[in-house]
Amino acid sequence: MSTDQRNETGLVCDVLGLESLVDEITSSILADSSSNATPSAVLGPFYRANAPMLPNGSSIIYASPDSEWYKEAEPLLTHVSGRVVSPTSGKPIPNAVVDVWLAGPNGLYEQQDEAQPDMNLRGQFQTDAEGRYALYCLKPTSYPIPFDGPAGHLLQLLDRHPYRPAHIHFIVRAPGFRTLITQVFDVEDAHVADDTVFAVKDDLKVTFKRREGDKKAHWTLEYDFVLCEE
Repeated sequence: MSTDQRNETGLVCDVLGLESLVDEITSSILADSSSNATPSAVLGPFYRANAPMLPNGSSIIYASPDSEWYKEAEPLLTHVSGRVVSPTSGKPIPNAVVDVWLAGPNGLYEQQDEAQPDMNLRGQFQTDAEGRYALYCLKPTSYPIPFDGPAGHLLQLLDRHPYRPAHIHFIVRAPGFRTLITQVFDVEDAHVADDTVFAVKDDLKVTFKRREGDKKAHWTLEYDFVLCEE
């Protein structure tokens, strides 16, 4: 069942909680008890390497504003920004790379959806001298994982739902620091308490707020990433 559009082996591991369990064990081993580092979360099966490197403040929405896909997405236009900082000093980390990706409003990632252009809702950003990053994307929505393969059949046998809460994926990396793979979750999402892949952590729950005075976004999120030192 695995194809270029889906990793069924990864999905099975996710719904069994194996990836989240490995993530939790690894995080516990590597964690510094004095550190306030951002928690990690599972990578998921829809990551693609080599997303476009974009200037801060750019949009990762590459679909045409005239397309039906964009018209559906328009109410969800969102500005995301924050800093990448050191856990001990709190000082900004310049030139860190923030790699971001998420699903569209129909719950599909671009490699699953013919209506989306290549690499839609994917991008990489480098922090400035103050450790800041900024981008435009969409307010995420919850979605069911593919339900027509072994992972879906397993969920049905276990009488479990297939839904993931609304989330955005990130990989944050910088020289001298451990690479962080994580997600942030909309705290108001109906499935934030029962994620089908068990990835939600309290410190990764966020609140999207209404954005005023910006024609390019209706929502905003500020989120700082704290990296572990190597």
